[in-house]
Amino acid sequence: MFDAPGPRFRRRVFWVSVVSGLVLLGFVALGLRQFALNGQLDPARWRPYLTWPVWRYLLDGLWSTVLAAVATGVLAAAGGLVLALRPNRFTRAYAEVMRTVPVLLLVYVMLFVLPSFGVNLPLFWKLVVPLALSHAASYAVIFRAGVDSVDPGQREAGLSLGMPDGVVTRFVVLPQAVRHMTPLLVTQAVSLLKDTSLGYVVSYTELLFNGRVLANYNGLLIQTFVVVAFVYLVVNLALSRLAHRLEATRARTAR
Repeated sequence: MFDAPGPRFRRRVFWVSVVSGLVLLGFVALGLRQFALNGQLDPARWRPYLTWPVWRYLLDGLWSTVLAAVATGVLAAAGGLVLALRPNRFTRAYAEVMRTVPVLLLVYVMLFVLPSFGVNLPLFWKLVVPLALSHAASYAVIFRAGVDSVDPGQREAGLSLGMPDGVVTRFVVLPQAVRHMTPLLVTQAVSLLKDTSLGYVVSYTELLFNGRVLANYNGLLIQTFVVVAFVYLVVNLALSRLAHRLEATRARTAR
């Protein structure tokens, strides 16, 4: 698709990265200095986060976040697979529209609009359903790209043996496509996990909601959200690392 970057371009990238890193460190240093001047780095303000009851409460929220993310991922992947394998005018329009509609708007529709028509789902599904509807469009694009990446000769070979088109897709094309798109699916899971933070809108007790409750209880707003951000960072970095390893493994096996 493009030529490998030359030495001059790599040097530019290196120095831009160095300057960007220094600027970022400068902002972090200014932030820490401001926190120190206002007493936000006082050890007494951070001591509660060294206790098990606080972490148990946050981990309960993290578990609820994981449950919502898994349920959303299963529904979105199933919907995306259907959209990808049955391309027509409706499925293409759905994928294009749902990728542009803000997820928060879908959550508000589920929370305020549908109950007026007698559809009032539990809190868990008020979060999961709109997220699944939105992410199904992204999964459809990923699945479609994975299927298109398989050599067309594989499908033709299966059809030439008298196998039905659905059987060829299920047993010949999809297994090969999954190997190509697994890193993208893991990366999509990172985005999905972050979107579960919208659970606070429907009062679903996920990690961010529990953090808000905890901050209102102990009055340690900055400390609480720094810890919550740290938890999100660790989980998402772990998923991103997994995606990189899967991509490296796929690249090695493709040689």
